[in-house]
Amino acid sequence: MRLLLTSAGITNPTIENALVDLLGQPIAQSNALCIPTAGYGSSYGPAGPWRFLRGADMGWKSVGVLELTALPSIDTQRWIQWVQDADVLLVNGGDTLYLSHWMRQSGLADLLQSLTETVYVGFSAGSLVLTPRIGQRFTGWTPPTGDHRTLGLVDFSIFPHLNNSDLPESNMAAAKRWAAQIGGPAYAIDDDTAIKVTDSSVEVVSEGHWKLFTPAP
Repeated sequence: MRLLLTSAGITNPTIENALVDLLGQPIAQSNALCIPTAGYGSSYGPAGPWRFLRGADMGWKSVGVLELTALPSIDTQRWIQWVQDADVLLVNGGDTLYLSHWMRQSGLADLLQSLTETVYVGFSAGSLVLTPRIGQRFTGWTPPTGDHRTLGLVDFSIFPHLNNSDLPESNMAAAKRWAAQIGGPAYAIDDDTAIKVTDSSVEVVSEGHWKLFTPAP
């Protein structure tokens, strides 16, 4: 799977160019599938998923919506086909553990690694859910099992929304304290930065600010 892990989505031409490069074709020729689920686990209410869906239309050939909480009631092969037919998955922000829980419950987590030709674009929690750990700072909703694990499809963690004016506590000092507790490589990225992952290659694409924290030997 090809990944574009963002803090706030496709916010500038540099990130958009990285997306097109991962797709291997123009946006206008690509089919998108939006996953709003994480927004329902957050404190933002139903307006959050709506804003995500409204902002997801970038001129795609087609745009669909996949709500993970509905998948247990849908024939498995039916929704798997929808996912396999998509060129790109756009995965909303919100509550990371809520998203992680429903990715597992729905079966999407098991499917992701087989989607070798699909581009996965994470927005905030949609990015964090693929990391090995998120730290106490980003823990909100608690799964019924009490399991705080995320999916671990990449080997680094992410601190999003660095220096966002609406989140004064998301500054570099806070990111440094968070990274010290993570125990592995971790990126702090602002809303104009994304992490592009293809196979074992990791590249930061940015028109803003970011920092890689590496644990002391």
